[in-house]
Amino acid sequence: MQKRKLGNSGLEVSALGLGCMGMSFGFGPAADKAEMIQLMHKAVEQGVTFFDTAEVYGPFVNEELVGEALAPFKGKVTIATKFGFELDPNGGPKFIGLNSRPEHIKKVAEASLKRLRVDVIDLFYQHRVDPSVPIEDVAGAVKDLIQEGKVKYFGLSEAGAVTIRKAHAVQPVSALQSEYSLWTRKPELAIIPTLEELGIGFVPFSPLGKGFLTGAINNQSEFAANDIRSGLPRFTKEAIDANQVLVDLLTRVGNQKNASTAQVALAWLLAQKPWIVPIPGTTKTHRLTENIGSANIVLTDSELKEIQEAASKIQIQGDRYTEAMEKMTGL
Repeated sequence: MQKRKLGNSGLEVSALGLGCMGMSFGFGPAADKAEMIQLMHKAVEQGVTFFDTAEVYGPFVNEELVGEALAPFKGKVTIATKFGFELDPNGGPKFIGLNSRPEHIKKVAEASLKRLRVDVIDLFYQHRVDPSVPIEDVAGAVKDLIQEGKVKYFGLSEAGAVTIRKAHAVQPVSALQSEYSLWTRKPELAIIPTLEELGIGFVPFSPLGKGFLTGAINNQSEFAANDIRSGLPRFTKEAIDANQVLVDLLTRVGNQKNASTAQVALAWLLAQKPWIVPIPGTTKTHRLTENIGSANIVLTDSELKEIQEAASKIQIQGDRYTEAMEKMTGL
């Protein structure tokens, strides 16, 4: 697989990464551990060098899974993880709130190093902006960790342009992770221009719209109670029906390219900027191979124009998050 550089920081990874959250958290029951380890091994075999996790996924179990799976490839892959939540001190699944106090960041780093079985965290994101802690203090804490050799690169997730600039002035930000796809295009307004100006890479999560842009979801789809989609406005039956027109567009282009609907969605993202690295997640080997195949699909200028013109006429129905979840973003 081709490699891409995330901005000007020197961080080079595979053009597509693998989001690991859904293997153990967020999309229904956790998948079989042995199967997920095998899946990650297959990803490495097919050229994937960039893996995404976080302490909050589980919590903790996803980092442990990724650490165990990728231990044989130490030094050959890049693992990104995140800090920024206050978790239940009794080990329960509750999120008590945000916490990006410097002392907490350093405590999380030590724990993540152990769970990931590594000597240094490749990319350490602030998971959500904490309004109670100046972003300069957050960047300073990660700068300390970098100087101590415990972290290589600093990242932000779902941060706004002003926050990105303030953090970058203290410790260069290597990558921003935020949701971006053909049905979530808000980053195009201020975020992408800011990243381009500052030389920061962009890592879109949910690049397939939490599965919707694969074409596998319709108004008959049912979601488990512990599947985050069960409570999202964009996954009501009415919104799914209304937004099907976007899937139809991707399918039509895919038929012209002998590519799947998902592959066109990912190829479109890859075509936006050379420093964009999507991290689609999956628990299925055939979907992994399908997603990786998108890196070899080149959309022509006329095809990109066709998608742009058609997509611009589509009004996406339903908010991507609940109001409470949206308040936790800095966008």
